[in-house]
Amino acid sequence: MKRRGWYRLLALLFAFALVAAACGDDDDDTTSGDESGEEESTDDTGEESGDDDGLDNEDSEVTDEGSEGAVAGGEIAIGLEAEAVGLRPWEDTCSSPCYNMMVTIYDKLVEQDVDGQYQPYLAESYEPNEDFTTWTLTLREGITFHNGVELTAQTIADMFPLQQEGAVASGQVTSANLAGVEATGDLEVTYTLSQPNSAFPAFLSRAPLGMVFEPAAAAADPDGYSTEPIGTGPFTIESRDLDNETVVVRNPDYWRTNEAGDPLPYLDSISFRPIPDEGTRLDALLSGTVDAMQSLRQGTIRNARDADQEITLHEFQGNNVGGGMFNVLVPPFDDVRVRLGLVQLNSQEQVIEALGGTGISAPGTQMFSPDSPWYSETVAEAWPSFDFEAGVASLQEYIDDPARTDGKAAGEPIDVELSCPPDPSLIAAMQVVEQVWSESGLVNVELTNFDQQTHINNALSDQHHAHCWRWGADDDPSIVLNPLLAPPTEEIAAAAGLEGVVSPVNFPNWFDPESFGAAVEAVRTDDFDERYALYESIMLRFAEQVPVWYSGHTATMIATEPSVMGVNGWHLPNGDLGIGFPGAEGRWTEVWLDQG
Repeated sequence: MKRRGWYRLLALLFAFALVAAACGDDDDDTTSGDESGEEESTDDTGEESGDDDGLDNEDSEVTDEGSEGAVAGGEIAIGLEAEAVGLRPWEDTCSSPCYNMMVTIYDKLVEQDVDGQYQPYLAESYEPNEDFTTWTLTLREGITFHNGVELTAQTIADMFPLQQEGAVASGQVTSANLAGVEATGDLEVTYTLSQPNSAFPAFLSRAPLGMVFEPAAAAADPDGYSTEPIGTGPFTIESRDLDNETVVVRNPDYWRTNEAGDPLPYLDSISFRPIPDEGTRLDALLSGTVDAMQSLRQGTIRNARDADQEITLHEFQGNNVGGGMFNVLVPPFDDVRVRLGLVQLNSQEQVIEALGGTGISAPGTQMFSPDSPWYSETVAEAWPSFDFEAGVASLQEYIDDPARTDGKAAGEPIDVELSCPPDPSLIAAMQVVEQVWSESGLVNVELTNFDQQTHINNALSDQHHAHCWRWGADDDPSIVLNPLLAPPTEEIAAAAGLEGVVSPVNFPNWFDPESFGAAVEAVRTDDFDERYALYESIMLRFAEQVPVWYSGHTATMIATEPSVMGVNGWHLPNGDLGIGFPGAEGRWTEVWLDQG
């Protein structure tokens, strides 16, 4: 791996790609596709999956119900776990609650279908050149923004300067190696990359580069645009009362129709209400205060399942796994013996139980769930499982080493600060980890709790030791893994001959040239088998070097009143079924109310 060009492929990813998944073991959630094993299912590769693993959950089925029975009109209120920082795709960090709002206002250039493949959405088509350094995209014609401005290729080109300077989008511009955006026709856009990137369409499926905004209005009043956004989406903004309610109303000029030719969307309006407390949000649904809610916590999912009254649960488990990370630049975590020992002393089943996920979550062994096409049984077998005696032996070897790196005398226990946000379920999970580590007699554990924003900032500023976190996403693996593997500091980059290639979102600060080279090579080809082998090799290195640890996969849920229909089956413009609701991100264009 000596071709320096490989390493120039990426420098950064916008921080939120991983920050959005922040609180590691986060929540009582863990998820991984259809892991119940009650029935066989078919994964994206066409192979049968679904061996019995003892879980009592299944993903809610994404079903092509068509438009039969759909009724126009009505309004709903949706309870969200948090308020959105802002509604500017290029500027504001966006997680699950924010995406539920923004997807009503903005259309994406690209979306994922039910098999996770990237398909044109606001775009009509896209094609790369032979080496994936140029992508030519053709927009659909006859589309206008909420303010009546026509969408053209020049619109996309005019968005680019704002994206280059945006707090969020600038990182994705760099990570995608996006060097230029040019209108090469009325509706033809040419993206020029500085290095090959076969996964570039994945960037066009997320907010920073994929959601299309009206650039003239955004440039004229960037602050005001956060509360009065203008997109081409199915709804327009009516009012925004921060920390209380955001209301969107039907766009009468929306470009999409259903299969019968009837205009979309169906609903007249949607009210989004941030309700941070999990119990209060579920109670709001059960009492009828809201008609739908989203959650990323498996304890809430269990409580929703146990509710006395009828509600509809749309559950999803995907490539998101709770756990944590070690800061390998801080002794004693710079020694693999310590990291391995602590991982072997992590009782995943007990942590999952503390999070409320027993029967919902499977223990994680990698950043891909068992039903993912990227999942590797080889990696699963290689991951160090809970083994108290082996963990003690690994720690003891370090502790007895006169050359130990933490400056303590041989034979003295190591010191570990274990940190997580002060959510009750997270505290319970971390107390399980703390108890097992302490019971070894070799670890002095200090358990600390910071609010989520401080927790994230501590990771960004490298002020952490053992830090709970969540990993993975249902996007292309490169979106999460490539920036996570880039050099974390200028010194490390220079030593590897990669001057200037530094990633602030390599939170564990672990750098392995072989793994980074594999990640870079994986976006130089679109051959699935080649890419699979490269990502498998990276996950095997994680199993050897353990810069992170895993608890279980993350379950997410959108729960609704029984009358709310269409959450589980929305479509792409070509009629194909969409991916559904990963990460509790709903698509609300085809949602309707059953009046029966």
